[in-house]
Amino acid sequence: MSEVKIINDPVFGFIRIPRGLLYDIVSHPLFQRLNRINQLGLASVVYPGARHTRFQHSLGAFHLMSEAILSLRQKGQFIFDSEAEAVQAAILMHDIGHGPFSHVLENTLIHGISHEDISLLMMEQINHDLHDQLGMAIAIFRDEYPKRFLHQLISSQLDMDRLDYLRRDSFFTGVTEGNIGSARIIKMLNVIDDRLVVEQKGIYSLENYLTTRRLMYWQVYLHKTAVAYEKVLVNMLRRAKALTRQGEELFASPALSYFLHNDVDAQWFNSHEEALRMYEELDDSDIWSAMKAWRHSSDRILATLAADMLDRRIFRVEVHEHPIAEERIASLQSEIAQKMGIPYEEAPYLMSVVTLSKDMYSADEDSIDILYKDGTIRPITQASELLNVELLSRKVSKYYLCYQRL
Repeated sequence: MSEVKIINDPVFGFIRIPRGLLYDIVSHPLFQRLNRINQLGLASVVYPGARHTRFQHSLGAFHLMSEAILSLRQKGQFIFDSEAEAVQAAILMHDIGHGPFSHVLENTLIHGISHEDISLLMMEQINHDLHDQLGMAIAIFRDEYPKRFLHQLISSQLDMDRLDYLRRDSFFTGVTEGNIGSARIIKMLNVIDDRLVVEQKGIYSLENYLTTRRLMYWQVYLHKTAVAYEKVLVNMLRRAKALTRQGEELFASPALSYFLHNDVDAQWFNSHEEALRMYEELDDSDIWSAMKAWRHSSDRILATLAADMLDRRIFRVEVHEHPIAEERIASLQSEIAQKMGIPYEEAPYLMSVVTLSKDMYSADEDSIDILYKDGTIRPITQASELLNVELLSRKVSKYYLCYQRL
């Protein structure tokens, strides 16, 4: 039997997964579930090629982690084989707690618990199934391991997660401006005083990475049409939950039904052991199959939203530079209620007001530090000639008004 499983990835070519612990993680049902969750949620409404999965992204991040460990070892950084395997295991599982359509479930069917928290719960379960071999991987993921730079490789402003999703999302959306020099950035990584640094030669690749990240957020992840389509989905799930709580029986898979009937938050997860099992059953197909039934619902609001989703009737969207006036929102709410023949207080299901903010780089988080040939270290904000630190760190906010086409 081959000692290595080889997967042909369209972005990075052949990805090698050693048999043993890492292959056992990839084979685990909770990891295989990621095949049924789209990486970019509903972005395919704008970019039809963006139908890649969390499974593919996790394998890509694992590949980059393997490259980073190899590069750091070649520079004399001492990383035990057990540490290398643990950090590879951690990056494989970093997204395992995502729900259907990636972030849509957070604050819709569940609240007060993040996908990172759920990822940890699932890691503990996989650890149990694999006979407690993941203690070090979980410690690294939680940033409780003495070598802190290993955690930075998983979660920081320059981690393998971001390097993969920018390359991968650029590839599948066809937004070629999003292509970053991930291989060069990895080759320029080093460790000084237990912190990741980037050697001076890599500064131009870093500048490209940060500007690319900004472009991908506003052009892909926060594209106004994708945002508006997501709001249709969020409002549909909120309406289904409200109807269920009023006693109406809606078609839903057992897992989806569980989250429609119960008010699930962090405390609920901790006190109901079946909650995690039900969450693990959920994927994109639960939502799609439910909405196919819901479009025939006697409830006009739910039927309208389900049909909008299935037939790509996306909310109309206005993007404003300033907060939207309350009078405009109230006027629109009245118009929707009147034209749809529904009560005024229920019209918000057919509209959404959302503020989205993003910066390219946060000075408050772990900084990206540049290592010069003379041994001095400066943050990217001081080292870059091209990037203006204030511009780089400034949060850009946009105000979206989404509403049913009448």
